Amino acid sequence: MVTTKGAGDEGEARAWEHLQRHGLALVQRNYRVALGSRARGGEVDLILRDRDGTLVFVEVRTRKCDSLVRAAASITAVKRRSIVLAAQHYLQRFATPPACRFDVVAIDGEQIEWLKAAFDAG
Repeated sequence: MVTTKGAGDEGEARAWEHLQRHGLALVQRNYRVALGSRARGGEVDLILRDRDGTLVFVEVRTRKCDSLVRAAASITAVKRRSIVLAAQHYLQRFATPPACRFDVVAIDGEQIEWLKAAFDAG
């Protein structure tokens, strides 16, 4: 039996392989920010560098092919805020932050869909 974490890890590996074939380079996996006991943190599944130097924060969503909700549609406003929070935290390490974007890799069964610039920080 595959656990939710196992399915998520497999989805991240598939997404990374897909993006690597398109020329993106891995910077970091599973970047997490904890803000304390009462405040929620954030997480970015993959941080990659595109060929043009853009830093790409990637959310990977995996669903079974018979799921009622498609993978891309499962990313809520709360989840987007969590990703943006983690990205903002990550970008603090740069004196001059690079260009960046937020992508989604949606995996529905065997189908992989890469949504570039799927949402913004606003």
